Amino acid sequence: MGFPAIGIPSGNPGELAQGNLHADLVGRLAREIYGQGQAASQPFAPALPAGPQVPQALESLPQGFGGAPTPSGAVGVPSGPAGGLPSGFQPDVSALAARSFGAPPVGLPGLSGPTLSSLAPAGPAFADAAAIPPVHPAIPRPALPDFSLPGVPALAASVPGGPDLHRQIAADHPRANAFAHALAPGVVPADPTRSGVDEAQESVRRTGRLSRAPEPAAANPSDYYFLNLGPGPARKAPAAPRVEPSRHPGPAPRAIAHGSSPVAAPFDVEHVRRDFPALHQSVNGHPLIWLDNAATTHKPQAVIDATSEFYGRHNSNIHRAAHTLAARSTDLFEGGREAVRRFLNAPTKDDIVFLRGTTEAINLVAASYGGAHIGPGDEIILSTIEHHANIVPWQLLAQRTGATIRVIPVNDRGEIIFEQYAALLSGRTKIVSVTHVANALGTVNPIREIIALAHAYGVPVLVDAAQSSPHIPLDVQALDADFLVFSGHKVFGPTGIGALYAKTALLAAMPPWQGGGHMIEDVTFARTVYKGAPEKFEAGTPDIAGAVGLGAALDYLESIGLPAIAAYEHDLLDYAQAGLAEVKGLRLIGTAREKASVMSFTIEGQENEAVAHHLDAHGIAVRSGHHCALPALRRFGVDQSVRASLAFYNTRADVDAFLRALHTLPRH
Repeated sequence: MGFPAIGIPSGNPGELAQGNLHADLVGRLAREIYGQGQAASQPFAPALPAGPQVPQALESLPQGFGGAPTPSGAVGVPSGPAGGLPSGFQPDVSALAARSFGAPPVGLPGLSGPTLSSLAPAGPAFADAAAIPPVHPAIPRPALPDFSLPGVPALAASVPGGPDLHRQIAADHPRANAFAHALAPGVVPADPTRSGVDEAQESVRRTGRLSRAPEPAAANPSDYYFLNLGPGPARKAPAAPRVEPSRHPGPAPRAIAHGSSPVAAPFDVEHVRRDFPALHQSVNGHPLIWLDNAATTHKPQAVIDATSEFYGRHNSNIHRAAHTLAARSTDLFEGGREAVRRFLNAPTKDDIVFLRGTTEAINLVAASYGGAHIGPGDEIILSTIEHHANIVPWQLLAQRTGATIRVIPVNDRGEIIFEQYAALLSGRTKIVSVTHVANALGTVNPIREIIALAHAYGVPVLVDAAQSSPHIPLDVQALDADFLVFSGHKVFGPTGIGALYAKTALLAAMPPWQGGGHMIEDVTFARTVYKGAPEKFEAGTPDIAGAVGLGAALDYLESIGLPAIAAYEHDLLDYAQAGLAEVKGLRLIGTAREKASVMSFTIEGQENEAVAHHLDAHGIAVRSGHHCALPALRRFGVDQSVRASLAFYNTRADVDAFLRALHTLPRH
């Protein structure tokens, strides 16, 4: 379908003159920002590139296997999904500037303006605006810095909307930094020289994400790179914290960025452990050490109590009766939805759909959104390191529709090769679905940059947060995620419950995927009228107790603070990996510079299952097998591994016992 023209003047002479002035403003902005070799006072005449090309990334981006340069391929002009786009989508002004003036799209790291061709054939200013796909529903953006480019502010002030456009483009494309990206405003380096690139590379190495300027050195070596969430609404604190920090020795309290204001985050692991009754038992004559957290987590007493109390006092179906218990049950169920909204910083709880877990949530998106928007010849982008739950649903969709799956490769550390990802995006791409943290390797993907680059092509992104949600603060508005999914049992909640977050406009445009009670407004044999989201995706009686327990689990995590949890776990993971390096014959699979929780390994001369049984004899629970991630493991030449995975209730003593047991493995 076509898209409404944005910024194209009508036939009215006054409007035409104003439109020309608007176009001239953007042209001058582009020259100021990208240095086109023309004086700011000259009329702008955009260059006409030979055709669409993949921008050449700077040397800071990952290379191919063995260090070889990665190939680039042609990228087509983005187009809308086959079934059209939902209402509420808008063309992105910065993408418009990129298409018209040869500027790199927002969020494309490692690019500098003066040497790049446009991502699509350029023409007169704004002439092809109607062909530019909507990028994503508009959300409130943080205050933008005021870049006073010479001669431009006065012109901008004379055009309706000009000052905002001036600030927006200046913020999205600062001319002095090849590594600029719009999601983390900061101080712009003085010039894009070799030193500026070196500083940006150092920022990537230290923080794991691209920024406009090098960040100050971390004050504490245990600082977790993902704690700085950048601009975004501050998370609302829980009204009544459920856990009071004790004076037990532990990591020192420190200020941690949380939303827009720093908060103190003390963490006491021994206090936390007292809240988990399952940890206080013996297995095979040894205290239980639970290192199978990537498979499932244990439950704090608060979750057990909330679930038990629901069945003991409040049990009723929801939304369907006038009696007191139905009202209580409904309030508790919707309270769980509100807890998920708060945990993800979603704009409204109506953006939260309850499902059985991550697997069902991905299947819903594939069936409903994918079924309506993906057709023959379209492409779906996944990564090599996905869980089977983020592969098989898309394969089923591709088989039904004739679409094609494209796969982002990873390097020898298990990190996605970003340049290859950029080369895969094209006008045929209809969705990107990637994990935030890889379940078999622990790799933390650069999810901000993945989303930003996809949005520059008008492509929505699904984030599989099953493995990141227990370990890393999540903010769907700061990430600008289109879809995000996670499971309750991974975040210390009940099994059989999970959640899908989706932007309001996307949910409104998606058809139901299951039919039944609760999700209807009216039913006749001629037709059915459905409720709006989220109810239209929640047919039948939901897992009410599961939603209550999930809400209690998220309240519990919020009372401790995900930033404090992330910092503690990061230190513990470093400690454990250092110990594994001393185990004879051990090969660690997945050595990404940014990891969370997971340590997969094999030991020369040992069967994986035998290693797991040996550890179990010492009371230590780990997982052996393919971890529902065969393509990821096969990338490293194995079909199985042993996987130990940490949570915030694990200790250095747990790690020491784990390492001692590995050192006592029988050698053949």
